[in-house]
Amino acid sequence: MRTQTSSRMDPLRVGIVGTGNIGTDLLLKVIASPVLQCDVFAGRRAESPGIGLAKSHGVPTSVDGIDAIVERASDLDIVFDATSAKDAERHWSIVDPLRLPFIDLTPANLGKFCVPALNLEDCLEEQYVGMVTCGGQAAVPMAHCINEATNGLSYLEIVSASSSASVGPASRANLDEYVITTEQATRAFCDVENAKTILIINPADPGIVMRNSITVSASEQVDMDALRTAVDTMEKQIRSYVPGYRVVVPPVNASGRIMIIVEVEGRGDWLPRSAGNLDIITCAAVAVAEARAERRA
Repeated sequence: MRTQTSSRMDPLRVGIVGTGNIGTDLLLKVIASPVLQCDVFAGRRAESPGIGLAKSHGVPTSVDGIDAIVERASDLDIVFDATSAKDAERHWSIVDPLRLPFIDLTPANLGKFCVPALNLEDCLEEQYVGMVTCGGQAAVPMAHCINEATNGLSYLEIVSASSSASVGPASRANLDEYVITTEQATRAFCDVENAKTILIINPADPGIVMRNSITVSASEQVDMDALRTAVDTMEKQIRSYVPGYRVVVPPVNASGRIMIIVEVEGRGDWLPRSAGNLDIITCAAVAVAEARAERRA
């Protein structure tokens, strides 16, 4: 989704709160962006590896958490929250009165869901944008394709598997929120009566590449030709901002089920390439911020 942008355009000044795996991976993608500039990287632990990395890149850091964002609010254009659902809820209550745009990478589910392949343009004027979950970013677009090829679904199931090493403490503390938020996003973007999400944290070493299966019953009236065309188009659209996204099992009708399987391989910015669950949500968040920057220009 990145477009050609004038090098003379002033970058969008961003603050990131949360210096764990997701926040640090996000930071590296912001640094690489031609239209974004990180003006503060804030956490709560001075010994955080993310803080050390930010310093090595000359990015201003703080251990004052959300207070550092508030202190610099007049110098920021947007805030990314990469903490936990509980913390993000508190942070939003602080940032909201400041009128700062807020992109939430936690499953706090406080406002408008954004999946760039589905509704990017609808989110660019929203103050609060929720990036759903990594599984939501990877699987919900394909669920949407299935829904578009039917007259409505009675049941849809998403199973996401990620490497254990790529799932940090905050993400592990938010497993219930992850499941609930992914299911709510599935219902929001798809005409489905019942949605189920299953998350698998796989301890295999070396780590597995993030994999997502999207399944419905073969009893559903699905136009398979239309579905295959929609999936191919959707894959290309997502790859425009998540290069490691790929459909590994195109729509297939077998054993009483219609299934699609996608994988997400990361760029290896912070964790190994198997950590596509980081890339899918950080790339999506960056796509939103870059689109805001380009609209401003």
